[in-house]
Amino acid sequence: MQSNLPVASERASPRLATLILLCAFSVLPLSLFLPSLPAIARDLRADYALVALSLGGYAAVAASLEFVMGPLSDRFGRRPVVMVSVGVFALGSLGCAMATDIRAFLACRLMQAAITSVYPVSMATIRDTGGGTYAASRIGYAAMAAAFAPMLGPTLGGALDQTSGWRASFWLLGAAGIALFVWCAFDLVETHANRASTLVQQLRAYPALLRARRFWAYALCMAFSTGAFYAFQAGAPLAAQTVFGIAPAAIGFYMGTITAGFVCGSFLAARYARRYALATTILFGRVVACAGPLIGLALMFGGATQAIAWFGPCVLVGIGNGLSNPGAHAGAVSVCPELAGSASGLAGAMTIAGGAAFSSLTGAVLTAGNAGYAPLVMMLLSAALALAAAACVRVFDARDAGR
Repeated sequence: MQSNLPVASERASPRLATLILLCAFSVLPLSLFLPSLPAIARDLRADYALVALSLGGYAAVAASLEFVMGPLSDRFGRRPVVMVSVGVFALGSLGCAMATDIRAFLACRLMQAAITSVYPVSMATIRDTGGGTYAASRIGYAAMAAAFAPMLGPTLGGALDQTSGWRASFWLLGAAGIALFVWCAFDLVETHANRASTLVQQLRAYPALLRARRFWAYALCMAFSTGAFYAFQAGAPLAAQTVFGIAPAAIGFYMGTITAGFVCGSFLAARYARRYALATTILFGRVVACAGPLIGLALMFGGATQAIAWFGPCVLVGIGNGLSNPGAHAGAVSVCPELAGSASGLAGAMTIAGGAAFSSLTGAVLTAGNAGYAPLVMMLLSAALALAAAACVRVFDARDAGR
């Protein structure tokens, strides 16, 4: 039995391309300017450590907005939150491009972080127009865009910096932000019709979401899935250098294997999610993700010495995450439809926390001597916890079917 709300694609809805663009732009500003950090420090006569605050401060604001903007979109609607976020982002981008000192640059960089709030709101918008496998399919396409953007960002930013200087990246983001604002003004219709009349009324609905075991199962599945990805990110560079002797210039290629797998998995989820029950797709994705580090560990303990034996199985982790995360996100925002924005924000914040926790834990246990297997063990642990959460969803579905 499929427990999610039925498809309602006939409701007024923004174009899928609009939501894909919003999701891509929600992550692109984080990586586009990375190759320009030394040039920014030199041009603004600032210490590199101070310029690096543009990363940490941006991430801190982004995490805070995960909590705030989702509930605001439940109260005031999706459209105004997205329009304000895109508008502030465009102004911040232009401010960064024109900044003449580090304080102005950092302040405008924090304004840029407003764009991160459009991702959870876009997920809630997708849920407003249809739940279940319909939402999972659309989220799959959006997740592909969100995965592609960080891959392309540093390459594009480096080319712009080399040809036109570091400010060119921010001029591009500012122009794109203005264009996106205009596009959303015409296409982004309001999808959240059943809003609470007062903030107090909305707050009274929160306990139902927080008591929903199904929501926590979906959210924990997302969090631990992402934890496996961050365990890879934390451990793979050391494994590449100490175990396989890969040159620093080539490490980036191997680091992209898990992201390539995620893109493939998201595409498969987008194409085929409607054919199967949501819990089935999620559970299958988690099994695939667990198979990756298991195969890698078997090969390493079997005496494998080629990098493909380590990084190849990690592709399965990416594929599994791509298969399961869109469905888990769709399920999380479908538990309490009237609080879809809040659910999306809370699930997103838990995902960030899960990634940070496993990244830190992997770094704490990692040494040059265990780099060949410790990251794989941490990836397997995180993937197994996500599998347990997915199994809980399946159990809840079975109980509902028996009633």
